[in-house]
Amino acid sequence: MSLLCRTQIALSEENINLKTLRELCFNGIPFEGGIRALCWKILLNYLPLDQTLWESFSKSRGNRVYSQFLKEMIIQPGIAKANLGLAREDVTLEDHPLNPNPDSRWNTYFKDNEILLQIDKDVRRLYPDMAFFQRPTEYPCQLILDPQNDYETLRRRVEQTTLKAQTVNRNRSGVTNVSSPGKALNLYPSNEYEVLPNGSEAHWEVVERILFIYAKLNPGIAYVQGMNEIVGPIYYTFATDPNSQWKEHAEADTFFCFTNLMSENRDNFIKSLDDSQCGITYKMESVYSMLKDKDLELYLKLEEQNIKPQYFTFRWLTLLLSQEFLLPDVIRIWDTLFSDQDRFHFLILVCCAMLMLIRDSLLAGDFTVNMRLLQDYPISDVHTILTKAKELQDNS
Repeated sequence: MSLLCRTQIALSEENINLKTLRELCFNGIPFEGGIRALCWKILLNYLPLDQTLWESFSKSRGNRVYSQFLKEMIIQPGIAKANLGLAREDVTLEDHPLNPNPDSRWNTYFKDNEILLQIDKDVRRLYPDMAFFQRPTEYPCQLILDPQNDYETLRRRVEQTTLKAQTVNRNRSGVTNVSSPGKALNLYPSNEYEVLPNGSEAHWEVVERILFIYAKLNPGIAYVQGMNEIVGPIYYTFATDPNSQWKEHAEADTFFCFTNLMSENRDNFIKSLDDSQCGITYKMESVYSMLKDKDLELYLKLEEQNIKPQYFTFRWLTLLLSQEFLLPDVIRIWDTLFSDQDRFHFLILVCCAMLMLIRDSLLAGDFTVNMRLLQDYPISDVHTILTKAKELQDNS
């Protein structure tokens, strides 16, 4: 029986057996009939295992709750901004944009703009080799586009913000670098996506909104560069679902699945946790300890050349390999990662497998050659990599 048939049977159970589903998905999930999108929603703990609850769950949690977030975090602040100046005599010190109080509504608004500008800059470059993110979505958010809502949209906020002629770069340390206006006269360089006409939205704008809502709901981490690379493949998978009933809710479903994934992965993005046991440094070192155990000769060669794990595994681990392979291959790797119960341990196995598969080149190369190999990984066949990682798992 084909993998497609077996997965369909597993998904047709009234109460889905998660163990069986994980085992099937580990070897790659079929795209047909929207099976991959459905499996990801279950594996990322979004959809309940009781299939009879799916329809009501998607409507209530997915749409109602997410719509409430849009109203509170985009539409209401936008209305307040649009109304500013209409009734000047009613503006109290508390309401005034120049109020120096750090807790004032406007101080929050301007800080949000800074985060929004960084998100905007990053999502306009998401998978530039694919046309998908520049195209209009079939299901633009009606709540956002409703002409009855006279408010400042995120699109308008980006265009009108006082920082629009400046390049804002919030790096992972939380430092915001603002270059002088003269350096960035063109607001949208040629390598960034353009805004579509009013009434339609490009897919990148939907991703921007998801990340902005996430940043507002998670002020401790807000937005860190790289989150766009994690939300992109999830949104792409849900927004290309052949089942239009699910595809229509791609934005809300992506938001909740991304939030669930980040709840497991967020420590990698929090600098203050880097050196703790749940931080990224520990995970990067785990790749080398595993390599030492599996291939001592290769480990000693990298140590001798002073090639530290943070030179390349930082990106591999924080971005779940989304920058190392083409999108269809990233999605295939994520099928396996999401279906493994201890998915971030399996990611370490995958990284170790990637090193061992190019061991001959690494053993022969000098520092420069090896750094180039590790930062532009030469093997594109992800099946070989996943097979090797599984072999390492079985032998550990």
